[in-house]
Amino acid sequence: MEHGRIVVGVDGSEPSLHALRWADRQSGLTGAALEAVTAWEMPASFGWGGAVPGLPEGYDLGANAAEALADAVAQALPPDRADKVNQVTVMGNPAQVLLDRGEGAELIVVGVRGLGTFRATLLGSVSHTVTVHAPCPVVVVRGTSEQGD
Repeated sequence: MEHGRIVVGVDGSEPSLHALRWADRQSGLTGAALEAVTAWEMPASFGWGGAVPGLPEGYDLGANAAEALADAVAQALPPDRADKVNQVTVMGNPAQVLLDRGEGAELIVVGVRGLGTFRATLLGSVSHTVTVHAPCPVVVVRGTSEQGD
């Protein structure tokens, strides 16, 4: 019997690590493959004036994103579970990347940062966009995070 795929958005934040742990438990229950996805974008100034100010020449943003994703997976999951995660880094808008990766998936899992007081009832822009436009069911995992102002 072929099992499906669970896509989880990971940006390294504590809420995304909570989402990754939740998705890993769900993957273990259903037998679905787990795909951790990190999206990265070029800084807004790239292309207008040549190189991005402050970035060393030859700096690879994609490789940096892949390393950050690997670190997040290793931090969130035990080694035997982390080794089974398909890690995907994609250049693009985070919400759109998750929507694209969600095509054909059983589930998309995202975390949401706590915003405090009234705003805590609102989803972040990525989680909101994903829940509204996803091609499959979405789980939004609320985790606790320290909010610095």
